[in-house]
Amino acid sequence: MIDVGELRDLTVDDLQSRAKDLEDQLFRMRIQQSLGQLDAPLKLRYTRRDLARIKTVITEKQRQGS
Repeated sequence: MIDVGELRDLTVDDLQSRAKDLEDQLFRMRIQQSLGQLDAPLKLRYTRRDLARIKTVITEKQRQGS
């Protein structure tokens, strides 16, 4: 699980690259789940929540900048 305090210290570009990585990871996990090969189903939930946290911080930073 990602700490929001750490995320707020990063730049928007870094956050967007992390979001992209998590989206790719989430895609792979969904495929594994559909094939019945996903080892830890809870990891899917935590990845979705981490992605939402990152997107929230990106939105906050963009609103502060404009």
